[in-house]
Amino acid sequence: MLTQSRPLASIAYRQFGDSFGGMSTKYRFKNTYRIQLRERDHPPPHVHLTGGGVDVVLSLETVEVMMGRAPPLIIKEALDWVRIHQV
Repeated sequence: MLTQSRPLASIAYRQFGDSFGGMSTKYRFKNTYRIQLRERDHPPPHVHLTGGGVDVVLSLETVEVMMGRAPPLIIKEALDWVRIHQV
């Protein structure tokens, strides 16, 4: 399991529009799913829940699903992880 030492919201705000490219996986679970931060992505601050045929956008501000669908237990685990790692 990957862990993140810095809160995600601060990373999203600090790195938006800078010269870092690509995306980074912040958390993997159930050997299929991952939470990714795409550093050069558009506002509002969010992460992507991907894997297993899902692509869900999770808000870092409201800790809610912004777009997409996934099994409820997968959404719950991802949102719990985001909530724990908020600023």
